Amino acid sequence: MNAGKSTLLLQASHNYRERGMDTVLLTAALDNRSGVGLIGTRIGLEANAETFADGDNLYDRIEATVGERQINCVLVDEAQFLNAEQVWQLCRVADRLGIPVMCYGLRTDFQGKLFPGSAELLALADTLREIRTICWCGRKATMVVRLNNEGRVIDEGAQVAIGGEERYVSLCRRHWDDRDIGPSSQLKMFL
Repeated sequence: MNAGKSTLLLQASHNYRERGMDTVLLTAALDNRSGVGLIGTRIGLEANAETFADGDNLYDRIEATVGERQINCVLVDEAQFLNAEQVWQLCRVADRLGIPVMCYGLRTDFQGKLFPGSAELLALADTLREIRTICWCGRKATMVVRLNNEGRVIDEGAQVAIGGEERYVSLCRRHWDDRDIGPSSQLKMFL
């Protein structure tokens, strides 16, 4: 959370497009924070995207699009919401259609567990790049905690609950393990 993943995705798409190349942007249908079918960033950048849901065949969709226009790159936001078969479908896009696929998403949930899509991506991706953000203490943040409506850390609940800074706080592993979201002055920006 808060590392600029969506910003980097939109920047990559912009770089392709300014060179006359076309991209396909995909985002999870269940993420409606910026609007369904819209990739939005905390700094105000946004772009329309095709959405994917659990049963969608992404290989078939992209292959059909290739029949209509040349695609130079597929960029996937919120890739943690892919299922295992969709990750394989995207691998086939890269391997059989020769189109680079770049996926941006979270590795783990608020309980420290891998998302299914992230687990499959970790197993199959050709290249992994970590995009870093920092904990309130200044160390690298690799974990997130979920907050309830009163701003307290919660440990129970569904794996997926859509939200941003008002609901999640990025922490280093130590402070995640301690459920320490930092001094109260730091917390004001999240509430």
